Amino acid sequence: MVDTPGSSTFRLLVGLGNPGREYHDTRHNVGFMVIDQLAARSGLQLRPERAWHAEVGRSGDVFLCKPLTYMNRSGESVRPLSSFYKIPPHEVLVVLDDMALPLGKLRFRPSGSAGGHNGLQSIIEHFRTPVIARLRVGIGDKTQPGDAIGHVLGKFSSEEAPLLKDTLARAVEAVQCAQTSGLPAAMNAYN
Repeated sequence: MVDTPGSSTFRLLVGLGNPGREYHDTRHNVGFMVIDQLAARSGLQLRPERAWHAEVGRSGDVFLCKPLTYMNRSGESVRPLSSFYKIPPHEVLVVLDDMALPLGKLRFRPSGSAGGHNGLQSIIEHFRTPVIARLRVGIGDKTQPGDAIGHVLGKFSSEEAPLLKDTLARAVEAVQCAQTSGLPAAMNAYN
């Protein structure tokens, strides 16, 4: 369930990624993957919304969003959507990839810097605050020095597939825990 009426902590759940088939199963699209699974579990269908340059689904007062602006411009999608529905920054949760974390590791944070992630940086800049909750999903460290772009735009290996599946399931559970029990409880349970 995406939300529990009257008790949801976050009203806008954003998964970061890049649109297009060529990026579909890449490490950089883990945020999209989590949102897709949340939508599937809730029986929601995400639909393209031209006004927001995003795929959006809604359950009660909770929105799921996959910006279609490409990663580096995610804030151009998320900020107008949140403004229109009067969703303040502290009711936004961003799900994104993190190559500094091993595959399988999750890390919630209530705020902070972008940590080198351009999609999160764009959102922070458009909201004009670093107080945006985020769930970082580990995608594993780059294998070759200086090959960060190749790593994040690369696909998961067949050996990583079972761990990826488990990681996505845990990330969905973590978001649901944050929704029903609050961010501190989710941080204690999943960090």
